Amino acid sequence: MNLSIRLSKLNEPAVISLLQEHLENMREISPPESVHALDVAQLREPDVTFWCAWSEEDLLGCGALKQLTTTEGEIKSMRTAVSHRGKGVGQRLLDHVLSEARRRGYERLSLETGSQPEFEPARRMYAKAGFVACGPFAGYREDPNSVFMTRRLDCRG
Repeated sequence: MNLSIRLSKLNEPAVISLLQEHLENMREISPPESVHALDVAQLREPDVTFWCAWSEEDLLGCGALKQLTTTEGEIKSMRTAVSHRGKGVGQRLLDHVLSEARRRGYERLSLETGSQPEFEPARRMYAKAGFVACGPFAGYREDPNSVFMTRRLDCRG
């Protein structure tokens, strides 16, 4: 598949639609207090970098990197369009975020995802990429609906 990952200004209708779908889906699966997905305004904050994966004019997915400290980041808003799941889009986005985190000199990258069965494919992808379970970070609290994962980074990967 011809896939390119590029920065997004969060102004394309397809991107806004994918993010709305993401938020609605998170709210269907998790109780309100356990939904930690960022909305468009939060993704536009200066400490967040947001990318989209495209195949020509077809939006395949998105992902973001939030700076927590000068040496730590958090993966946010990872989403693959339903019609492109199982094609490696999420892995390509994750590889891109990992590469950018290393380029920035981050020593640690963490994430929060759901504990429900619907999130199992994401948890498997993160575990395969070297992420391990950890406790809450960056202001999160213990939550039976959340799984926290982290990974140390170095220049070799």
